[in-house]
Amino acid sequence: MYDLYQQMAPSKPNLLFLIADDHAGYVMGRHTPNLERLATQGTRFANNICNSPVCTPSRQSILTGLYPHAVGVTTLKTPLSETKPTLAKLLQNDGYQTATFGKMHFNAPGKDGMHGFSHAMTEDRINRGWQQSVTRPRPPWRPFRDPASQWLNSAKQALPYNDEEMRSSWQLTQAKRWLDTNHKNAPFAMWFSIQEPHSPFDFPTEDQQLYDPRRVKVPKVGPEDAWQIPNIFRSLNTEQKQGIIAAYYTSAHYLDRTMGRMLAHLDQLNLAENTLVVYMADHGYSLGHHGRFEKHCFYQPAMHVPLIFRFPGKIATNKTVRHYTESVDVATTISRLLNLKDRLPVTHGRDLFTAPARDEIFSVYLENEEACLLWDRWKLIYTTGQRKRDDGYLTDNPTPGKIVRLYDRKQDPDEFTNVASKHPALVQTLTHKLEQKFLATHPEPGLTLDAYLRPRDVG
Repeated sequence: MYDLYQQMAPSKPNLLFLIADDHAGYVMGRHTPNLERLATQGTRFANNICNSPVCTPSRQSILTGLYPHAVGVTTLKTPLSETKPTLAKLLQNDGYQTATFGKMHFNAPGKDGMHGFSHAMTEDRINRGWQQSVTRPRPPWRPFRDPASQWLNSAKQALPYNDEEMRSSWQLTQAKRWLDTNHKNAPFAMWFSIQEPHSPFDFPTEDQQLYDPRRVKVPKVGPEDAWQIPNIFRSLNTEQKQGIIAAYYTSAHYLDRTMGRMLAHLDQLNLAENTLVVYMADHGYSLGHHGRFEKHCFYQPAMHVPLIFRFPGKIATNKTVRHYTESVDVATTISRLLNLKDRLPVTHGRDLFTAPARDEIFSVYLENEEACLLWDRWKLIYTTGQRKRDDGYLTDNPTPGKIVRLYDRKQDPDEFTNVASKHPALVQTLTHKLEQKFLATHPEPGLTLDAYLRPRDVG
């Protein structure tokens, strides 16, 4: 790994942080040609894992370099405390112009200065500005109130807007204008965060003919999946599932085109050579895997996140790192690559380029009181089974009691067969490792594993 890092340039570089919503790491390649080109220009971390398979805890973990329970953001609706150190605050303190455009999940009204962003055009501001710019209202989206086939866009219906009218295209225009005005004044650090390909998988009318649903394959369901498939997905038929997957792919294609335009604008301003570009998503997404169309779980499609770094002359090009990494590592890595004068006072991340590979990969979904540990070829998922989840994904048995699952990812990469009963000693060892992870990182000392898994926004 050390060969990836070269001598830092003396001039202060810029940062362009690109992030998508629900972009699964396996939906790349032909779906995302612009992001594939970015990867050839830098280093791809091919097995990056989110630290929570839900938006808010994952995003605030990335921004702060802390695990969700340590940053005090454990559910979708939790706001990030203004007292928390963030990467944006470090950049601001080092003389950077900081700005964010788009979805940040701060769960508070956008205002300039929040969390270290001097210019904060967050999702509420984006939505108001965009809605004022279009002449036709956006069709209603009513998840959980309408049938899943409808709010997951199984009809693969484009929005009634052309590309220029789309919300992310409008957002891109605002970001480009800010960059045009500010890039000569001081180094900049800009977050550009768009909603795609989050359901209902938005895309413009020009893309309607992309991806014929009839040619899409639906993942098979495993022999142990039936009882845990959320009730809301059980009425979906094969044709509807194909339509949902095709709509997601089409939205990912629009995501890629939007990110490509942002990168092209960086080139047009002659800024690419002195700008660190990071692309990632908050978490992955299951497209029929194990019968699910969601994140909110620890099957690999929901955990696997694309992660690309490009920094001309400073890191290797066309390089793929294949060992497991965590999203919490991103803030620490950026701090070092930009040679910031300050570092996060506490971090659970490690430098992706200079630190050795992690022995353990850790992720939590506290809404369902569960956590996951990847160790060597094994994946342990521990769930208390005591909490009736209110995220909309109830099963027939919402409080089944403690469930421990162990998957051998070498022999069973699709995670179809729970082998916990065959390896009791290994389950005990990995459960202990999971508990030790909480003990070392949680602001409340000395609790049991089950207590740590309860969603409490502390610290």
